[in-house]
Amino acid sequence: MALSKRQRLARFLDRPLFPWKKLIIGFSLANYFIEGFLGYRQYQVLKKTKVPKVLEHEVSQEVFDKSQAYGRAKAKFEFFSGIYGQIQNILFYQFDVLPKLWSFAGNLLLRFAPARFSGEISQSIVFVLSFVVISQILSLPTSLYHTFVLEEKFGFNKSTAKLWITDKIKSLFLTFTLTPPILAGFLAIVQKTGNQFFYYLWVFVAGLQVVMITIYPIFILPLFNKLSPLEEGELKTSVEDLAKKLKFPLSELHVIDGSKRSAHSNAYFFGMPWKKHIVIYDTLIEKSETQEVVAVLAHELGHWKLGHTTSLFGISQAHFFAIFSLFSVFINNNSLYADFGFHTVHPIIVGFLLFSDVLGPTDTLIKLGMNVLSRKFEFQADEFANKLGYNAELARSLIKLQIQNLSTMDADWMFATYHFSHPILTERLKALNWQSTGKVEVKEKVKGGEEKTDVATATGRDEL
Repeated sequence: MALSKRQRLARFLDRPLFPWKKLIIGFSLANYFIEGFLGYRQYQVLKKTKVPKVLEHEVSQEVFDKSQAYGRAKAKFEFFSGIYGQIQNILFYQFDVLPKLWSFAGNLLLRFAPARFSGEISQSIVFVLSFVVISQILSLPTSLYHTFVLEEKFGFNKSTAKLWITDKIKSLFLTFTLTPPILAGFLAIVQKTGNQFFYYLWVFVAGLQVVMITIYPIFILPLFNKLSPLEEGELKTSVEDLAKKLKFPLSELHVIDGSKRSAHSNAYFFGMPWKKHIVIYDTLIEKSETQEVVAVLAHELGHWKLGHTTSLFGISQAHFFAIFSLFSVFINNNSLYADFGFHTVHPIIVGFLLFSDVLGPTDTLIKLGMNVLSRKFEFQADEFANKLGYNAELARSLIKLQIQNLSTMDADWMFATYHFSHPILTERLKALNWQSTGKVEVKEKVKGGEEKTDVATATGRDEL
């Protein structure tokens, strides 16, 4: 019987004594050094002391200096956290942590679980959850520093130690609740559907995405944040009118209490195609004029109207199908398992993790392509809001978010191409043909209906 192309490729790649471990570590180190080189180029830009010409009338020198300082602080943090992550990866592989963790999971089941839970699926669940716990523990130093040192220094952090710990516990609870059924379904499909498992796995993941979209606002989001109906008033009326004009299937309009953790701000929508929810951060409402918030939502709804969300969903489905199809080539690769210490057993979940590492360079190329596409979509959404008559309001909101977030106001082109999914502010203002009207002020609404003006407030998050 003739072998299929997939089977021939699988045989070709399954070479005894092939140095898979060295290859994967090499990919990881190469990626780290590439990112380090790009980070160095960006750091030189962050040392500049002159406000970019496009922003010289809108942004004060004080704000620019603070933005540059924040950018340099983040760059240093990412450099050291990157080294920390690389050391972890190399040690994990060199000391065969994965097979040891697999044996630990099996021994744990033998000692404490009934006999019916002794199969590969149960062991894989314990393995993955153990891996998650170890990863969470190892990430604590960088997470603590980022929240309570770096973000605190520049005025972003609003979280308390108690809230931070509670969030970690809730995240682990969700992981321990959702992982077992999802992973069991994943593995059962691979075990029971033969060589064509990737078709069924693809359908399973697509269905899972729909389920998660449905349950997220009902069961998951309320664990971390409180959603409240947007109060009656000018903002609610304006947003509802905009949704009606665009025939956007708006079901509910919420305000989220993002300010209890951070001064960052954002607005987004979610839901099924026939029933959408719009969520606005309380920090965005506090820092913006009504029509500026509407302009932000006009941009976001532009993504929906122009089919960007559908296109990205379609691309993600094609990506998943390609990944699962390629995984079928590696799933029985004895040399891959053996080089990582799995000589007698070939757990499916371990194979998938190792395969994902082999796929690293391809993922980098896909990331580059997706960033190019994402930046194109952002320009289109800006133009959509512009055609609706929100040119000035959108430009001001972009500048305010830049000031509030201390976002990078200039970028090295190579660094931006590799990392940025959004165009930098100067590019977006040029595309909008923004005409300067002087310094842009950030007005924060405070109790009593008064407003506090600040042109250098370190709050906000440009997710626009």
